Amino acid sequence: MSPRENALSNSSGTGVLFESDADTVDGTLSADISQLKKVEERKFKLVWRNIIVLSLTHVLAVYGVYLFFFHAKWPTRFFTIILYWMAMLAITAGAHRLWAHRSYKAKWPLRALFIIFHLTSFQLSCFHWARDHRVHHKFSDTDADPHNSSRGFFFSHMGWLLTEKSPLVVAKGKSLDLSDLYADRMLMFEHKHYFKLVPIFAFVLPAIIPMYMWNESFINTVCVPVMLRLVVLLNAQSCINSVAHMFGWRSYDKNINPTQNFGLSILCLGEGWHNYHHAFPWDYKAAEWGGSSSNVAAAFIELCAKMGWAYDLKTVSAEMIEKRVKRTGDGTHAIWGWGDKDLTYAAIGMFFPKYYLQNVVYVASEKQQTALY
Repeated sequence: MSPRENALSNSSGTGVLFESDADTVDGTLSADISQLKKVEERKFKLVWRNIIVLSLTHVLAVYGVYLFFFHAKWPTRFFTIILYWMAMLAITAGAHRLWAHRSYKAKWPLRALFIIFHLTSFQLSCFHWARDHRVHHKFSDTDADPHNSSRGFFFSHMGWLLTEKSPLVVAKGKSLDLSDLYADRMLMFEHKHYFKLVPIFAFVLPAIIPMYMWNESFINTVCVPVMLRLVVLLNAQSCINSVAHMFGWRSYDKNINPTQNFGLSILCLGEGWHNYHHAFPWDYKAAEWGGSSSNVAAAFIELCAKMGWAYDLKTVSAEMIEKRVKRTGDGTHAIWGWGDKDLTYAAIGMFFPKYYLQNVVYVASEKQQTALY
């Protein structure tokens, strides 16, 4: 093990998972972790099973795009979109915000719903997903991060799935406290029987239902609600690891890689406000504002709270956010606003970055000065 790996092994990590991990008044680490955010050269061992499976599914998904627009029946298109939303909701509100970060608590009906929906995603068990995500946050953008964005776009987007995990990732995964996940019997049931259940929920049922309910053709069911849906879901989630760690604004903490990305928040039901999320990962909203068209997952959690299925929703005070923005923000926070849900500026910056740089930043900085002082 190299000297840097030894240093990392003995460190407390580069990021926080829960509110109790933060050791500053504005919710971050007081230690200088910049020297750890590097990569060591290592020989990657390819996982050919994953390479073959992902290559085949992507080829079928490309054909599925053609079938979706020109041959599939409209109920099949609608069914595909609904399945996508179900799986994305289970990942964002369930595996991510509930189990990985404990940002709220859920009663058994909601946990069961998340597990069933998650089985349609073909992204390993909720336990596996939450464990890897905790390692990602605790050792973000280091060699102990499963999809370390410091290794470049392709590795963080898809390459980490095509190669064996670094020994450091495995070691750090074993070092984290996962007792709360092991204590969830429903979660462990899904983890234990995952490979028996996932073929049914991710492949068989999505293919059979269109064939028998509205007489869809076999090739359409395989390529559209199965392959196309799974590939779009995988790439959308992967964009959080790649795009949202490289492109966008760092309104809350300019010292970390994650960014604010409006487009991904729409695609991933609210997961694109990634700079905020890494600054305050225990917030159930994973964003400064709650349920909206750009944070559907938060809206769903809030609905479940009204139904009594979700409770103890954790959030962050405006005072703590303000302190963090003043100390570590990149100066673009006023674009998003303190609780302001008007995303006009965000959309402008997303599609017209030159205009944003020349005009909006100045306006935003003026607005921010008024808000802060």
